[in-house]
Amino acid sequence: MKIAVMGYSGSGKSTLARALGEHYGVPVLHLDTVMFLPNWQERPKDEQLAIVQRFMDENEAWVIDGNYSNLLQARRLEEADLVVMMLFNRFASLARVTKRYRRYRGKSRPDMAEGCSEKLDAEFLWWVLWRGRVKAKREGFERKRRACADKCVVLRNQRQIDRFLKEIRENGYNNTDKGT
Repeated sequence: MKIAVMGYSGSGKSTLARALGEHYGVPVLHLDTVMFLPNWQERPKDEQLAIVQRFMDENEAWVIDGNYSNLLQARRLEEADLVVMMLFNRFASLARVTKRYRRYRGKSRPDMAEGCSEKLDAEFLWWVLWRGRVKAKREGFERKRRACADKCVVLRNQRQIDRFLKEIRENGYNNTDKGT
């Protein structure tokens, strides 16, 4: 099983990716760990690409969490058996990043590079509430959803995530049962 998890910041991509990786017993790659070295220093682009390429080449099954179009996104979407799009509204995402900040303040999350302490600054809040949701971003997610319609599940709230995980745990993935 190959699963690509995409969506808005704060929607729970990394948490869902971990749960899916555990359920299927497959490795998980969090693209944020590929992008950043400790202390939020950006990793060189060629190194980022090489890490993703190697991960995909060396694993027959995987879960990859993140959007980053420059990190083999077309290949990820093509190879994925399942594409999960987490399209929470901006206020739900804000609540989730605030909760995440309280939980991890001063330390690195499991899905981030060591030394990348959780932060909640004005720039990130602006991204969660506005910049990460501009028309072009919304349209991009819609284009990807249509292109992967036969294998795409859209989750818009925690209830849908819970239902999706329950279905997978009880019955496995059935690509005819997609979220809306």
